[in-house]
Amino acid sequence: MGIYSKYCFPYIMDLALSSNAIARYRQNLLLSVKGDILEIGFGTGLNVANYPKSTKKIVTIDSNEGMNSLAKKRIQTSKIEVEHHTLTAETLPFADQTFDTVVSTWTLCSISNVDQALVEIYRVLKVGGQFLFLEHGLSNEKNVQVWQNRLNSLEKIIADGCHLNRHITNLVAKQPWQISEEKQFYISGVPKILGYMYQGVAIKKFDKKQIG
Repeated sequence: MGIYSKYCFPYIMDLALSSNAIARYRQNLLLSVKGDILEIGFGTGLNVANYPKSTKKIVTIDSNEGMNSLAKKRIQTSKIEVEHHTLTAETLPFADQTFDTVVSTWTLCSISNVDQALVEIYRVLKVGGQFLFLEHGLSNEKNVQVWQNRLNSLEKIIADGCHLNRHITNLVAKQPWQISEEKQFYISGVPKILGYMYQGVAIKKFDKKQIG
C-alpha cells in the first residue's frame, strides 16, 4: 500500500463523505439493520454514529489500514462494539450464513474484483438475510456517462481505485437475490459524475448449494 493510499486518501475520503446531508442517507439505509451485522468498507467509521441505538455490535472490514486511526476515534465515542478486520471483501474469513445483515456504503465502487466480493457477501449472509447498499455509480444520463467513462482512469488514481462508471444494481443482480427495494437518484450539491446514487435492499432467499 502506497503512502498516498495509507496516509493521505483516508483524510480526503473522510472530508468528502462526512457532510450532514450524506449522514441522513446513511441513517435512512441503516434503519433496517437487524441481527448479526457485517459492514464492508468500514473506512473511517462514518457509519457508526448512524446505526440505530438498538445496535449492540458490528463486525467490520476494510482493506486500507490507514483508515484505522480515524475510525478508532469514532469507535471510542460509540456504545457499539466494533470487531474490526483489515482485509479485502473478495475473501471473507467467515463461515457460510453467518450474518443477518451486510452493509455497504460507497464501497463497491472501489473493490478490485467486485463480482467476487458480492459472491462472498451472498455466501456469508443467512437465508432471509439482507444486503443493504448505498453506492455511487453510472448515471442514467448519456451525457453524464460520457464524462464518467472519460474520467474513470483519473478517478481511480485520485480516489484509490474508485470507479465512476459501475452500474451497481446490475452488479448486485448477478447474485440470486430478491431485490426488494431499489432507487437511483442524484445527491444535490454534488457534481453529477460523482453524485448519482444507488440505494437498495437485496434479500437472500435461498442457499446456492440448494440449487447447485
